[in-house]
Amino acid sequence: MRRADKVIISCAITGSIHTPSMSPYLPVTPEQIADQAIAAAEAGAAILHLHARVPETGRPTQDPAQFAKFLPSIKERTDAIVNITTGGGLGMTLDERLAAAKWAKPEIASMNMGSFNFNISGAAARMREFKHDWELPYLEMTKNFILSNTFEQIERGMRELGDLGTRFEYECYDVGHLHNLAHFAERGIVKPPFFVQCIFGILGGIAPQPEHMLHMKATADRLFGDDYYLSILAAGRHQMPFVTMGAILGGNVRVGLEDSLFLGRGQLARSNGEQVAKIRRILEELSLEIATPDDARRMLETKGPENVGF
Repeated sequence: MRRADKVIISCAITGSIHTPSMSPYLPVTPEQIADQAIAAAEAGAAILHLHARVPETGRPTQDPAQFAKFLPSIKERTDAIVNITTGGGLGMTLDERLAAAKWAKPEIASMNMGSFNFNISGAAARMREFKHDWELPYLEMTKNFILSNTFEQIERGMRELGDLGTRFEYECYDVGHLHNLAHFAERGIVKPPFFVQCIFGILGGIAPQPEHMLHMKATADRLFGDDYYLSILAAGRHQMPFVTMGAILGGNVRVGLEDSLFLGRGQLARSNGEQVAKIRRILEELSLEIATPDDARRMLETKGPENVGF
């Protein structure tokens, strides 16, 4: 992989997995999403990975009108790279999932690199009550749910967003997803450098074991050589240990309330900025330098903030 002198910190602000009842600090309104995104950037995040929510209920939405309520504010208040999800919310159609990124024309968009069983129903068992009627069914339906991104769906997303100059965060939940990316690279549909986000700890994907990270990195090294940058995220309690290991291996890191609601054992994170500040402290104690947004743009060869659609 390409080793950079500086570590890119990505921050996933709200996601579509956690529900409002799980934490009072999960941002759901446009103002909360914008404010937490700005604070994360100020704490050291070079990339902001963004989903939207219905303000009244916190339910995930890919309606461009909701993204329009916070993206201009974020662009005005920070120079961090905006990364728009194409995963959207669980159960959405491909048209729904692509809508926000096609409207926003961001520098980066996420791209799930395959279909797989995606089970977050265990989170429901830990809850005593829910604020909104949609939360429990949303979680429990994942016992019988496949997160879909077929080869046809992936290619369509790559082509439609690639034509807009958007580059990708390739989200790889298992080893086969790396081979899927290699397939599209070999066909010339996507070009290096590849920003490969290896994801650990989702039930249905690769488990959060250190040897699995080493295997993912070794596989990516064989497939992509120095044409890629590695980044690591891990769900829940595995977040900080795993991303730290990834940085020690020469990779980049992702934190945020999409991936974990906690700052430490039994301690809810009060903001995304707290998580960014914590991983920054850890990285700097390891004598690793933090990438600025402009550093990340040079590394990932993005089109620049002046060429986005918001």
